[in-house]
Order: sequence, then C-alpha cells, then structure tokens
Amino acid sequence: QSNHARLTAAAGARLGLRVVLVFPGDPGGAQSGNLALDGLLGARIAWAGDVGLAEAADAAVAQIRAQGGRPALIPFGGSSGVGARGYVACARELQQQLADLDTVVVALGSGGTMAGLVAALGPDKVLGIDTGAMPDPLPAVARFAAEAGEEPVDSGALRARFDQVGSGYGDLVESVAAALSLIAATEGIVLDPIYTGRALAGLVAAVDDGDIT
Repeated sequence: QSNHARLTAAAGARLGLRVVLVFPGDPGGAQSGNLALDGLLGARIAWAGDVGLAEAADAAVAQIRAQGGRPALIPFGGSSGVGARGYVACARELQQQLADLDTVVVALGSGGTMAGLVAALGPDKVLGIDTGAMPDPLPAVARFAAEAGEEPVDSGALRARFDQVGSGYGDLVESVAAALSLIAATEGIVLDPIYTGRALAGLVAAVDDGDIT
C-alpha cells in the first residue's frame, strides 16, 4: 500500500520515465487503493515472492540494464541521506511558521522523514511514532540524519514510541481508528491508518501520559 511507491509512479508519469515498483509477496495478495493507482499511473509491478526486497530490486535493475535501459534505484521508502534533506528544508519552514516550536510528531517508517527533522531540529524536538515498516528503524534514522546534517547522531538519543503498531504494519489499531475519527469529525482532515493515523494516535497517547504537555 506504499504511498511512496504511488507518488514515485506519479512523478515518473509526469516526467516521462518508466517506473518499476518492487513489492513483497505475490500477485493477488494485496488489494489496496494505492496498488490500483500504481497501475493507473503506468507503473510496472515486480513481485519479490520468496526473495528479499533488496535482491528483487537488484534483479529488476539488472534486467532493465540488460535491455539497454539506464535504471536509477530508489531505496526502500525513498529514505537516504539525500532524501532526508527534503525534511531538513521542511524543518526550517516549520521554524519560520512557529518560532516557539516544541515538538514535531511524525510517522516513523523507513526513517527518512524523521531523520531530516532530527538533523535540523535536534533529537529532543522530534517524536517518531513507529509504523512497523522496519524491525528496528532508529539506527537508520540516526544514519540518515548524520548524512543529511553532516553531524553524528546517537540513535539512543532519539525519541520514539512503539505502542501504535498492534499486530503489525497493516493492522488497524483501535487507538488509531479512534484518532482517525477524532480528526475527521473535529478538523475535517482525513488521515490514513498506516502512517498519519498512527502519528496522531501517538500524539494523543503522548499527551495522555504526559510526554507532551
């Protein structure tokens, strides 16, 4: 259901670039709206099956190169030191809008978003809400933040919550469902259950237990 994959497909369509999306699993195993949009946007889907995502992506790159193409491999979730720099700029914009900014709460998936915010704002001002996309995302956040900000970041200093994952990445947790209903009914904002919904549920939980006042 990757939002990043869908946006990559859209960007490729706009720029006239062929897009191959490498997903875990096999055809027919997923029925998300994003998967339908990927196809509508003209992306080709490569299923990893029993092979790891990295290996399947490398195989897709090799196939395109063998056919005379010039492929560029985008990392998992688009997360890298280069990608994180976009959220360094985001943090600067937030600071311009909110001079007394105290805490930014963000969904924590493959790590790039949180990394850029940490690089610009410092680890004490960013709270990541884990989505279950990776077994242990904090080392990746620290690495990408160091690359984006060019200063070392200690993964032990990062703030994160892991209480909104439930049984796994695709699980609709009761607290997240409540957060989706709350924000829709009070602010007219529609969030998704995997990322932004978990971020809001994590914010609610952080306020409830006094982590954010």
